[in-house]
Amino acid sequence: MDRAHALALDAADPLARFRERFELPEGLIYLDGNSLGALPKTTAPALEDLVRREWGRDLITSWNKAGWIDAPARIGGKIARLVGAAAHEVAVADSTSVNLYKLAAGALSLRPGRRKIVTERGNFHTDVYILEGLAALTGAVLEVVPTEAVLDAIDETTALVVLTHVHYASARMWDMAAVTAAAHARGALMLWDLSHTAGALACDLTGAGADLAVGCGYKHLNGGPGAPAFLYVAERHQAAIRSPLQGWMGHAEPFAFEPSFRPAPDLRAQLCGTPPILGMAALECGVDVLLEADRAEAQAKGRALCAQFIALVESRCAAHGLRLLGPRPMDQRGLHVSFAHPEAYAVVQALIARGVIGDFRAPDIARFGFPPLYLRHVDVWDAVEILRQVLDERAWDRPEFKARAAVT
Repeated sequence: MDRAHALALDAADPLARFRERFELPEGLIYLDGNSLGALPKTTAPALEDLVRREWGRDLITSWNKAGWIDAPARIGGKIARLVGAAAHEVAVADSTSVNLYKLAAGALSLRPGRRKIVTERGNFHTDVYILEGLAALTGAVLEVVPTEAVLDAIDETTALVVLTHVHYASARMWDMAAVTAAAHARGALMLWDLSHTAGALACDLTGAGADLAVGCGYKHLNGGPGAPAFLYVAERHQAAIRSPLQGWMGHAEPFAFEPSFRPAPDLRAQLCGTPPILGMAALECGVDVLLEADRAEAQAKGRALCAQFIALVESRCAAHGLRLLGPRPMDQRGLHVSFAHPEAYAVVQALIARGVIGDFRAPDIARFGFPPLYLRHVDVWDAVEILRQVLDERAWDRPEFKARAAVT
C-alpha cells in the first residue's frame, strides 16, 4: 500500500461522511479513541440547551418535562442495540468500577454455597482491584489465573467468572459464546466487561447467553471524559439479583419515601443515586451518532485500519524492535493495536509532539486505537510515516519525552 492507495480507500469509504460529525483539530491524527472518544459536534449544543433551557429556565420541572428521570433507561436502551441485548436489560449508571462491584456482589447472592470468583491475570487493573475488595468483604475466594488456565479454573465451587471481552493492552478478544457456555456448564455465572467492545465491535450478549455485563461510556461510545457507564442484567436474573448499594433510585417507588428499601422488580434495582444528567446527555449524543452507522460496515473498516497499521509498522519500522501484542487474525482482536518497545513512553510522547496522539500502558506498550467513524486510511499511512521518522531519527531520545506525566 502507498499513500495514493490509502486515499483511494477513503474515497470509496461508505462511512466517510461520519468524520464531519466530530470535532477533530486540523493537522492532528487522533489514534486514542479507544481511551477517550472524540467529541461529536452535536454534544456541545445539546449540553448548552440542557444548561440554559432545561436547567436554567425550566429548573426542577425538567426531571419530568425533559425526561431527565428516564435517562438511565432511555440511553441504556440505545446502548442495548450496540451490545445485542433487549432494551430493558441495559441501564446507564455510575462508573464501570461501581457497576462491576454491584453486579459481582449480586452474582454471589445468586449462587449461594459457591464462593469462588475467577478472572485472568493481566485483566484490567480496576476489575481485579474491585474483585479483591469484594472478596475481602464477603469471604469469597478470588482466583487470578493465567489466560490459558481460565477455563480449567472454573469448577463446581465457582460462582462467577469475570473477563474483559477485549483486552485493554493486547486487544485479544475472548470467544464470548464459548466461554459463557463453559461457565454455565459448571454452574457459574458469566460477567463480561465490554469497555473496549461497546461501540467498536459487533456484540451479541443475548446470543452468547451472557448473564451480566458492564462497560464504560467514554471510549468508543464517545460520551466524554468521565462519562457514565452502563450495566447489563439478563432478564432471567433481574427479579432475584440484589444490589449491595441500595440507593433510592433502585427503590420500587423512589418518591414514595418509604422508611425501608423495597427493590424495584426489574433492572431499576441496579440504580443507586441521582443520575448525573449532564454526563448522560453527552453520552446520549455519542451513542446516537454510532446508531446511525451500519455496525457491520463500521467493524469491517475498523479491522481494516488495524490490519493496515500493523502491516505498515512491521514493514516500514522493522529495524526498531517493535513487537506486536495480541493475535494477528483480525477476527480475534478489538480495534486497537499495541506494540511493545523499551522506550514506548518516550516514543508516544515524541509522536504527540508531532501531531499523532496514541497512549502508553506500562510497562512498555505503545497503544493506538482505530475508531472507524472518524479515522481514515490516510491517517494510518501518515501516522506510520511519522512513527518511522521518530524512530529513525531517535527523536524520542530527549529528556522531555521521558518525564512521566500523571496520565499516560
